[in-house]
Amino acid sequence: MRRVVVGRMKAPPWLNRTVLGIGLASLCSDWSHEIATTLLPTFLATMGAAAVWLGVIEGVSDGVSSLAKLASGFYTDRLRRRKGIAVVGYVLTALGTAAFGLASNAWHVLLARTTAWLGRGVRTPVRKALLAAAVTRETYGRAFGFERMMDTVGAVIGPATALALLALLGHDYPMLFALTLLPGLAAAALMAFVVREQARTAVSHIRFGASLRELPAEFRRLLIAVGLFGLGDFAHTMLILLAVQSLAPTLGAATAASFGAGLYLLHNALYATFAMAAGWLADHFDKRRVLATGYLLAAVMGIAIVALPPNLWTLALVFALGGVYVAIEETLEDSLCAELVPPAQHGMAFGTLATVNGIGDFASSIVVGLLWTTLGISAAFGYSAVLAACGAALVLRVKG
Repeated sequence: MRRVVVGRMKAPPWLNRTVLGIGLASLCSDWSHEIATTLLPTFLATMGAAAVWLGVIEGVSDGVSSLAKLASGFYTDRLRRRKGIAVVGYVLTALGTAAFGLASNAWHVLLARTTAWLGRGVRTPVRKALLAAAVTRETYGRAFGFERMMDTVGAVIGPATALALLALLGHDYPMLFALTLLPGLAAAALMAFVVREQARTAVSHIRFGASLRELPAEFRRLLIAVGLFGLGDFAHTMLILLAVQSLAPTLGAATAASFGAGLYLLHNALYATFAMAAGWLADHFDKRRVLATGYLLAAVMGIAIVALPPNLWTLALVFALGGVYVAIEETLEDSLCAELVPPAQHGMAFGTLATVNGIGDFASSIVVGLLWTTLGISAAFGYSAVLAACGAALVLRVKG
């Protein structure tokens, strides 16, 4: 008899239609809200709002987003089809971002940003669960790195678009913010018509507390490290404000605002570049060590703000370090989460991870803003650096 040799089935390519569709949706959505983010500090300045207002806006919206992520993650594991929830989230983010243009007071911006981030929270666990289901365990890092890269390509295009629109339209903020609807709604369309949802068996209904307790112990250990790091991981719109305030005395307010936007563009370009590199590292090296390295880079960034003179070169270094460490942080947290948790619990796990991150963002943005306003830059960013270093130490205690 002829001997039949059966080879192993070839794994599907990780860059498939769903991964590409999710990546393009992330690109368009980030393009939309990064236009608004780039304009936001200057827009608030026209209202006479202090640094603490920016911290409150970022913190409150991140807090609401966190609660939405946790609820969405818990709920969507119990559905056979969940892509529609992500589509609704993208639409809500687009509408909330465009609503910035209707604001005449800082609290109006707070309301619009919170609405946008509510949509972001609803869609995030679903998007990550769809992405994890579309690839193999061995390619989690590259898939999540690709999504982060595409997201950040949007974050590069966003500030560049904001600069171009400022040159074309001037400070016509209602029109500038209204134009963010175009890429924002395109993101929803990509999620609806390009992404394919894998067939799955819904998780049987159990109580919320039981769902949390069923998450693996090492994943809960990771959450402690992520939470401690997050308590100092402020929103990077504060770096734009730092650049504007540092450069305005010598360059003037208008030129300083343009430099701030340009530096944020550098930040996002490095974020996009290093996201795929971080994904490759995640698939080939110890994820814990790579993530700890990213956290330590955040600590170095905080030290640089405190210790170095606030000139253009220092700010370029700060924005560069910020872009690199966020690429590592976000890619590695997601891929490590997907690895530590069984696929049936991915929705709950990604929702919990995002919630812990969001609670940290809520606290850190408000605390850093208050410290900056009351005690100065050294206290604000020194606080951030210490917590980043502590988070790195805890990550290394997570067992793979």
